[in-house]
Amino acid sequence: MELEETNEVELDLPPEYCHYRDEGCDLAHSCLNCPFTRCIYDEAGGKQRWLKRLRAREMTRLFTTEGKGIKELALIFSVSQRTVQRALKVVSGDSTRRGTQKVSEGSNPANAKGRLERLDQERSSKNE
Repeated sequence: MELEETNEVELDLPPEYCHYRDEGCDLAHSCLNCPFTRCIYDEAGGKQRWLKRLRAREMTRLFTTEGKGIKELALIFSVSQRTVQRALKVVSGDSTRRGTQKVSEGSNPANAKGRLERLDQERSSKNE
């Protein structure tokens, strides 16, 4: 008798009959209106990774278009100078891997390219 009771099948109701409350998250008001193609919380470290990429893009923008220095960016974002250098390198590396424009080819190509080259030279001279 007990085995027969546990074999009962639960109803799998269609979504129209389920009461789903779409509360969203801190990045979007609702899951159905989320700007991301895949939920950011489905990936390990998804939100933190996304925020770091956003910060790196903003650092690169300020570096190339407004001429902010590494020390100034470190103060603005409350991070170390090395973190700024890493962010600039990661964003320029990501864009070249995707086959799009390099970060160093921003709105003022000669200035930005020279600044990124000097950054690389400074980094290599410190490592010697």
